Amino acid sequence: MNLPNKLTILRVIMIPFFVFFLLLGGGAHAAYRYIAAAIFIIASFTDMLDGMIARKYGLVTNFGKFMDPLADKLLVCSGLICFTALDQLAAWIVIIIISREFIISGFRLVASDNGVVIAASKWGKFKTVSQMIMSVLLILNIPLLSPVTAAFTCIAVLLTVVSLIDYIAKNYKVLTEGSM
Repeated sequence: MNLPNKLTILRVIMIPFFVFFLLLGGGAHAAYRYIAAAIFIIASFTDMLDGMIARKYGLVTNFGKFMDPLADKLLVCSGLICFTALDQLAAWIVIIIISREFIISGFRLVASDNGVVIAASKWGKFKTVSQMIMSVLLILNIPLLSPVTAAFTCIAVLLTVVSLIDYIAKNYKVLTEGSM
């Protein structure tokens, strides 16, 4: 198993610890939140790092192609569900974000069956970064930063919708014609 794949597995292993510390004490203790934030930031960093290493050294594997996006979705979606449980994020926001992930995963599955690879778009990358910044702000839950957190939540939702529309517009032929 190569280093990028080990980093992806590490990210998946970190998720239960992130959730544990985020929810510990009902999410009310700042110390636990700082630990959760550190875990989330490190896990997010492994996402960037594993991709860079895999591309730079030609270590792209089928396992990595499958597990890397799955690990990302598990990390972000776990946080979103926790934020809803902690009454920090409206359920409709979580539904929009998670629905987009299911739709894109479905598109990729159909495309894959037709021998087509749907690469991440710039909008998808912007969406991911905005969701990760939003998540860190929600984890830290600093009252002084509430306007910034609200702004990044709006940006994350907007980019989630824009990236979905972008994927559909660029790849709708995968569903209608079976190939691109």
